[in-house]
Amino acid sequence: MMTIRRAHERGHADHGWLNSFHTFSFGDYHDPANMGFRSLRVINEDRVQPGMGFGTHPHRDMEILSYVLDGALQHRDSMGTGSVIRPGDVQRMSAGTGVLHSEFNASDKALVHFLQIWILPDRRGHAPGYEQRAFPREERQGRLRLVASPDGREGSVSVHQDMRLYAGLLAEGESTRHTLSPGRHAWVQVARGSVEVNGQRLGAGDGAALSAEGEVTLTGRDSSEVLLFDLA
Repeated sequence: MMTIRRAHERGHADHGWLNSFHTFSFGDYHDPANMGFRSLRVINEDRVQPGMGFGTHPHRDMEILSYVLDGALQHRDSMGTGSVIRPGDVQRMSAGTGVLHSEFNASDKALVHFLQIWILPDRRGHAPGYEQRAFPREERQGRLRLVASPDGREGSVSVHQDMRLYAGLLAEGESTRHTLSPGRHAWVQVARGSVEVNGQRLGAGDGAALSAEGEVTLTGRDSSEVLLFDLA
């Protein structure tokens, strides 16, 4: 069974410096029918104006992933971490028992466009942690590259949850498949372009929940970028 969440159905907040679309309930946007999917709690598509960003603020008991599509995102936190996240990078911050961080557009000229993803952890009280990995285009082109997992396999970032995140780039006509083990679920998020998912066409910003499906087939309908979450 597949349930599609269209881009225009998402919540929206335009703060001038930040233009954000919320796949699930977030901040002032509340939709009881869309509170998340399995352990996936937040997918925000954010565009931040040059030189602007999120000032220092707290988080706890959440696995936070950032996936940059365009531009560069500057990160600082109370663990002493400072980094710049660019397209092809995946950042994981485990908020755990508590962390303060800030995120700013690293450029004073170009927009930064990224996906902010929150995953519920397997338990409360993990120690805070940070990790960042780069995944070159050639590792994602025409296939699904594992970028996050519970054990950090294949060079992925590690998360405190039974989930796996894959990223793929598909040219027009390119296809790839992902097998779901019995009892597993998938969420597909189209970051850009358009993709056919098990025979249904999804465009940029669209998402789809898949349950009781043994396989997920993705076919690019133009130059596209897609994320697939394999969830318990």
